[in-house]
Amino acid sequence: MKTKNSVQKQYDAKKIAMRVSAVTIIVNLFLSVIKLLAGLIASSAAMVSDAVHSASDVFSTIIVIIGINISSKEADDKHPYGHERLECVAAILLSVVLFATGIGIGISGIDKIIAGNYDSLEIPGILALVAAVVSIAVKEWMYHYTKSAAVKINSGALKADAWHHRSDALSSIGALVGIVGARLGFPILDSIASVVICLFIGKASFDIFKDAVDKLVDKSCDNAVVEQICEVVQKQDGVLGIDKLQTRLFGPKIYVDVEILADGEKTLWQAHEIAENVHDAIEREFPSVKHCMVHVNPAENDSSSENQ
Repeated sequence: MKTKNSVQKQYDAKKIAMRVSAVTIIVNLFLSVIKLLAGLIASSAAMVSDAVHSASDVFSTIIVIIGINISSKEADDKHPYGHERLECVAAILLSVVLFATGIGIGISGIDKIIAGNYDSLEIPGILALVAAVVSIAVKEWMYHYTKSAAVKINSGALKADAWHHRSDALSSIGALVGIVGARLGFPILDSIASVVICLFIGKASFDIFKDAVDKLVDKSCDNAVVEQICEVVQKQDGVLGIDKLQTRLFGPKIYVDVEILADGEKTLWQAHEIAENVHDAIEREFPSVKHCMVHVNPAENDSSSENQ
């Protein structure tokens, strides 16, 4: 029954992720087309750059879909520990593409600034201003929508995509500032805004890359999570203390290795039951834990007084 429930939860999580990703793709395609048309019609370089940013988000969401589908595959003979890390590989590829996109936008903006032909730059029209405001509102809504789903199913990929929406909202604010500045008589601000957007894209790509690498190199969980796991372990009957606790990130999942202290006079069956209770408690309280290994060490005569 436990295995069946686990499979059902995985299926439900995948279903939620696919639904959110589908909505994200539709919204980003709509926004990219609207912003591109507004940027071209209203002569706004910043809005055209922002449209490219939104279009790149469609690609990022496709990477999220691929990553979640692959990582949700069952373990097999060639991958006995599962496929979760393949999501990290996809994320690294995504970060590289995003970084290249940001560099391209930044170079374009810098070229226009260096050219110095400010008087020849067209003043962005009111349509670009409206498109920027709409983009900010929609992307901020998408951030909260995606983040809510990510928290519900504990998906690192969706969390990254949610923050990507937030970075889009910020980049649209940059475009808005550039457009307003240009309409107030400072057309160069439109090109400067393109450079600012480049920085937002670069920051997003770096964060995605760093998070993916951390999950590939067995980085440990945050101290807060480790402390929470310790609390759960120490609450279990028969546990006299903790000798050692190690955690490592495995894609969006966590592996836990813990050595507990128990009364050395207990039978093997009793020690096994204590270990099993600890194992079940950790996996029950922390859904992101994929596997927990519990080792029982016999406590010395004064261990019970020295350990909580």
